[in-house]
Amino acid sequence: MYTEIVMEHFNNPRNVGIIKEPTVLVQIGDPSCGDSLLMSLKIEKDRIADIKYKIYGCGAAVATSSIASEMVMGKSLDDALKVDEKVIADALGGLPPDKLHCSNLAAGAIRGAINEYRKAVLKGSVK
Repeated sequence: MYTEIVMEHFNNPRNVGIIKEPTVLVQIGDPSCGDSLLMSLKIEKDRIADIKYKIYGCGAAVATSSIASEMVMGKSLDDALKVDEKVIADALGGLPPDKLHCSNLAAGAIRGAINEYRKAVLKGSVK
């Protein structure tokens, strides 16, 4: 059902936690009815300098969050936005059809965090 890569990231998730004093913090999902992802980013010079997350969800949700965090670490914000749900699922060697929503969760959190950061920059509340 799951690939070896999915199982590796599920059993040994990378970048778990919350950044102390993050540049941006977002939560997506609904903890009352399913998967929920809390993601924190440290952004420096328009790059993701650090990324951490806390995930409540199934094995696929853990694996997609883990690999997505590795894929965007150190990337420019524009390059990080290219890491979409298909790129995440493909990096894991695929996901069962009923688990593809997990890659949407990870990609959505990355997009949401970058968008929140850019809104804050436009408002002048972040340098």
